Amino acid sequence: MFKRWLELKSGRSALIIGPRRCGKTTFLKNRFSEFKYATLDDFDFYDWAQKDPKGMVADLGRQFIIDEIQRVPKLTVAVKYAVDNENALAIMTGSSSIGLLGSAADTLAGRINLYSLPTACWGEKDGPPQHDVFTETASLKTLKQGSRELESAMLYGMFPEVLMAASATEKEEILKNYRNTYFLRDILQMANLENQEGLYAIFQNLCRSLGSHLEVSNFAREAALSMPTAKKYLNTLQMSQLTFKLYGWQFGPAKRYIRAAKTYFTDNGIIQAFAAKVSQGQLLENFVISELEKRRKLGFINADQFYYYKTPAGKEIDLVFAAGGVVYAVEIKAAKAPSVKDIGSVRDFVQSSEQPARGFIFYLGENYDEIDGIRLVPVTALFTSRGLTG
Repeated sequence: MFKRWLELKSGRSALIIGPRRCGKTTFLKNRFSEFKYATLDDFDFYDWAQKDPKGMVADLGRQFIIDEIQRVPKLTVAVKYAVDNENALAIMTGSSSIGLLGSAADTLAGRINLYSLPTACWGEKDGPPQHDVFTETASLKTLKQGSRELESAMLYGMFPEVLMAASATEKEEILKNYRNTYFLRDILQMANLENQEGLYAIFQNLCRSLGSHLEVSNFAREAALSMPTAKKYLNTLQMSQLTFKLYGWQFGPAKRYIRAAKTYFTDNGIIQAFAAKVSQGQLLENFVISELEKRRKLGFINADQFYYYKTPAGKEIDLVFAAGGVVYAVEIKAAKAPSVKDIGSVRDFVQSSEQPARGFIFYLGENYDEIDGIRLVPVTALFTSRGLTG
């Protein structure tokens, strides 16, 4: 495994949340090789945790890793006892926050640090991050290497096992396996439901609606599910770190709060796994926004939440967030030469903003440029970037 960009504070117990197959186990076994290890994917440990959580934790000693702790959330009570009374150092992971974050937060408040480990950032396998994508200029070498790898990155995503596969055929086989096991079977178990066809239809509808408002009623009807069931599936996908939502930005010039959310996949490989037919614009938009979301989760972008923006007249901006007292407005264009018209929504937003604001267009060209004060950034500048710091 290549060195991951996640940094843990030493000497503190931790809970790491991230989707299955994102590399949590490998990361921790490399980082804490001397720690005793237990996974609740192992039935023996799972049964032990259910029947005697305190005894299991005591047997692990003073330094230990518990993988997939969301399977037995009450185990956090035994971990709390060990941390408080035995001076234990506990590192826990969870691939779903269903029933876990509330329990862990209440039980271990002030005792652990909470981290997110997404699938790999684009360029993470090539070394540490090199530049801020919003405030610095990537080297020509970085842009050229990004250009060579962009198509594969957008198509197959950044699950570590997929990323390290030698051929396109092998990448596709791994993603199909993820679809048939993790994306479908495991999600059904988490949601305590059995309608695999309905869940498959939910995935397909999510792919088709990338970049659009999420209309749950349409999803339910097309997937032949009830509204409550469709909502439960969608919530389970989000809690399992496979999707995330952008809500409407409510502090913009339009003074309008949009309640409808947009949903994106945390990794483009999920789209490929379902062989979904999406446009190049949708594929690029999901790629850029998910890559920035990964960096936000890793702490490289100091923003609590990402949003989108829509005016009463229907003009939209793909991504808006506030960091360091500045509002950043980002449009994503699947074009090699954006026009003045393409930057209109971002330009109007920046000029009308009551807060300091900066506008950006991420596009498929090769050069940095500026139009009417809006910075044009090659998508390839995301390669090996940390996002935004300082």
